[in-house]
Amino acid sequence: MLKVSKLSDYATVLMVRLAAEPQRVQSAAELAEAARLEPPTVAKVLKLLATAGLVDSFRGAAGGYRLALPVAQISIVQIIEAIEGPIGMTECSRREGQCSHESHCDVRAPWQRISGAVVQSLSQIRLADMLAETPARPPPSDIAIQIHA
Repeated sequence: MLKVSKLSDYATVLMVRLAAEPQRVQSAAELAEAARLEPPTVAKVLKLLATAGLVDSFRGAAGGYRLALPVAQISIVQIIEAIEGPIGMTECSRREGQCSHESHCDVRAPWQRISGAVVQSLSQIRLADMLAETPARPPPSDIAIQIHA
């Protein structure tokens, strides 16, 4: 089974909460309570999202976090990569030099194509699409993952 990690899922939940009120600065404690997540986990996720440039952080008594970009400009792949790093179906499809079999592997190139298709599909889904108020709609037909040998 392929699935995103809990931290990537939590990052998406927090980003949707921030997207619901994109101009408002929300504290980590407020976000943790609203999302029913542990405060240390929320702090860790928000730090990673800030490092990736997806949220702005503000210090002080009125400090907290808000989106750094408009919701229509933030893709799901950006959120996942902020938490996980580059997406790849296998280690060798993420970066070279991760496997001693790379020089003679017959499936590395196909896995790289599959990884590319997954990244392309996730990059077409925006944070705006994840908002609860957004009506459910089928994905555009051009999101279909195609793999050519």
